[in-house]
Amino acid sequence: MRTARTGRAIAAVAAVTALLAACGGAGGDSGSDDPVTLTWWHNGIDEPLNTYFERVALGFEADHPNVTIENVPVQNEELKAKLADALETGEFPDIFQQWGGGQMGEQVAAGALLDLTDDVASELELIGGSAAGWQLDGRTYGLPFSMGVEGFWYNRALFAQAGIEETPLLQEELDEAVRKLRAAGIVPIAVGAGDKWPSAHYWYNYALRACDPDTMAAAGAAKDFSDPCFEKAGTDLEAFLATSPFQDGFLSAPAQQGETSSAALLANGGAAMELMGHWHPGVMSGLAANGTGLGADLGWFPFPLTAGGQGNAYSALGGGDGFSCSADAPPECVDFLRYILSVDVQTDYAKTGAGLPVTQGSEAGVDDPNMAALLTFRNKATYVQLWLDVAYGSTVGGALNDAIVEQFAGTGSAADVVDAMTAAAGG
Repeated sequence: MRTARTGRAIAAVAAVTALLAACGGAGGDSGSDDPVTLTWWHNGIDEPLNTYFERVALGFEADHPNVTIENVPVQNEELKAKLADALETGEFPDIFQQWGGGQMGEQVAAGALLDLTDDVASELELIGGSAAGWQLDGRTYGLPFSMGVEGFWYNRALFAQAGIEETPLLQEELDEAVRKLRAAGIVPIAVGAGDKWPSAHYWYNYALRACDPDTMAAAGAAKDFSDPCFEKAGTDLEAFLATSPFQDGFLSAPAQQGETSSAALLANGGAAMELMGHWHPGVMSGLAANGTGLGADLGWFPFPLTAGGQGNAYSALGGGDGFSCSADAPPECVDFLRYILSVDVQTDYAKTGAGLPVTQGSEAGVDDPNMAALLTFRNKATYVQLWLDVAYGSTVGGALNDAIVEQFAGTGSAADVVDAMTAAAGG
C-alpha cells in the first residue's frame, strides 16, 4: 500500500511540474505499462531532504504513470539497523540507501544487490571517480547521488567573540581555539557520542593524518592494522580529549535527533563547532529554532594537520549517499536511479544545500559558499578515504566504533582500539 503523503506534497507539485519540463523524461523507460510499486528506503526524515525526496518521487511517478513510489523515510541509525536485519532475512526493499564499501560487499556476497553495470554506462561517465565506492571487482552495485568530505562546521560569530581570527590549520591551533572558546564561556565543540559514529570520526581523521594513503588502503584490503600509525591516531585523539573540547553530557548525546542533539546545539548557537560531513547544513536547518540555522555565520574548514603524521595534507575523509536496487527489484528501479542521477534532478538537489551533487553539469546548483568550499576541497583532494566503518565492513567497523567510544569515555586506550580492530578482523 502506498505510504500516505504529508502536506509537503501539495507544495512540491508545482516544483515537480517545472522540473519535469526541464528533465524531459530523464532516466529512460523500462517499456512496460504494467502497474509497478517500488518501495524506497532513505534517511531523508528532516528538511530539506524530506521535501526533496518527496519531489523526486512525485516527479518520477509523473514521468512513469504506471509506477507508484512507496516513499519510506527512516532515521539514519534506524535505517542502518533495518538494513542489517534485511541482510539476515533477505527482505530488502526495491530501492534503499547505499553507503558502499565493505557493507555493500557483504550485501553483494549475499546475492542481495542488482548488478547495475550494463544499464548505467552513461551515468557512470557523468559521475566519474565518485562512483568508485559503489563498485566491486569492476562491477557497479549502487550509484551515489551525493559525495562529500568531512570537516568542522563552525559559528563565525562565536569565533569572533572568542578572539579567533583564523580557522585552525594545525592541531595546535585547534587546541588553542578550544582554549579561547572555553575562556570566553563558549562550548568549543558539540559531538553526539551517544550515536557512536560521530566520536569515531575523530579517530578516523587522526588516522588519515597519521597514516600514508597507501597504508590506509592496504590495511583496509588486508585487514592488517599493525602499522604504528594506527596507534598514533589513538594517541593523538587522547591528547585532544585532554583539552576538554566537548559539551557536558556528550557521551549520551544524540547526533541528529531532537533539541538535545549535537546538531541542534550548533544550529542554535550553543556550541562553536562540530565535526560533520557535507550533509550537516541540511540537518541543522531542520533542528534550528529559527527554521534556517546560522545563516551567514556558518563556516567550514578541513580537519587540521597533526605533528609527525605521514598523511597527505590534501587527503580527505569522506563518503557519499547513494542507492542500490535489490536483486529482485523490477526494471523500473534502474530507471529510478537513472532519474535521480540526471543533470536537472541533481541540480535541484544541489540547490537544497543538503549535499554535493555527483553528476557533471549540476555544479551550477551549488550556490552556497560553504558547499562551494567543500566542492573545491573534494575536487582538489589527492586521496579520499571512505568512512572507515563502511570501508572496513560492519564487523571491523562496529568493533572500531565501540572501542573509540570507550576511549572517549576514558575506559579505553589507543592500543585497545587497534586490538579491537585486529580481533574483529581475525573473526
